[in-house]
Amino acid sequence: MPIRTGIIGLGYWGPNLLRTFGADADCEMVWGCDLNLERHKKLQRQYPAVKFTSDVDDLLSDKSLDLILIATPTATHFPLAKKVLEAGKHVFIEKPMARTTKEADMLLKLAKKKKKQIFVDHTFVFAPAVQEMARMAKKGELGELRYFDSTRINLGLIQKDINVLWDLAIHDLSILSAFLDLKDVTEVAAHGNAYVGEQEEVAHLQLTFRSGFSAHVHVSWLSPVKLRSAILCGSKAMITYDDTQPSEKLRVYDKGVERTGTKADPFFPVYRSGDIRIPALPSTETLSLEARHIMTCLQTKTNPLASGEHGRSVVAILEAADRSLKLKRTVPLGKK
Repeated sequence: MPIRTGIIGLGYWGPNLLRTFGADADCEMVWGCDLNLERHKKLQRQYPAVKFTSDVDDLLSDKSLDLILIATPTATHFPLAKKVLEAGKHVFIEKPMARTTKEADMLLKLAKKKKKQIFVDHTFVFAPAVQEMARMAKKGELGELRYFDSTRINLGLIQKDINVLWDLAIHDLSILSAFLDLKDVTEVAAHGNAYVGEQEEVAHLQLTFRSGFSAHVHVSWLSPVKLRSAILCGSKAMITYDDTQPSEKLRVYDKGVERTGTKADPFFPVYRSGDIRIPALPSTETLSLEARHIMTCLQTKTNPLASGEHGRSVVAILEAADRSLKLKRTVPLGKK
């Protein structure tokens, strides 16, 4: 049986979800909901089989609906997701899943009570390049993981209700979650500046993990160029990831530096420089892979890669980053 689905929010991201989920063979897109009636008219021509409404209750009261997608402003995620779960339906929430860990915990508790799934739109988790990076990391092909360094900068879209960390750094946190447990983050340090509005448009985020692994994320809405790059360093090999490339997004470098005690100097570096490998990756659209994964999870009753628990871990880090910005110092995760 197809998964009967509805979507709330048809503005910036919603139409992409409507298109990709609606194209999945196991998804039947039934409802589209948005307050803007002009969007109804435009989308109705593209999707004549979908019913469009401006009333969320039309979706909540449809007992045949299995899943509701939420693609609305961040402040509305919690109240809408709460209503969806209370109506006995699975819910997919655009990132971030909530504004606070308290809200996220309430949603997780409600989902468990209702025996429903929470899916969080951490799209990069499903990217073939990220999946390959995660596979190599988990298989030990990179050796001991040492650090992650990413840059995600562009000009706009400046948000009014959240800072650049909640908008952009959340993608890099979801990438990290593909091969590390974000619950192992022990310290968070953030520095940022607001030049145009009240929210930080440029920021740096530093994470320290229990293992000693560290991650640095640089994000900006005020860059003249668009960069989407990252480095994952291991003791055996290193990976560069450039998401702006149409192909060859990953490069694996057989490079590294070690120290040896064979010399009089206790730290005598030995440099290794070997081959560069470019893994072949599927060209399937990432959002389509995410939709397929969610349909499979619902049909087989298996846990998703980007679950509510994953979403909660990301929100906890971003909350700590906000505290760090306010206090102008490193903060331990989970403590105020």
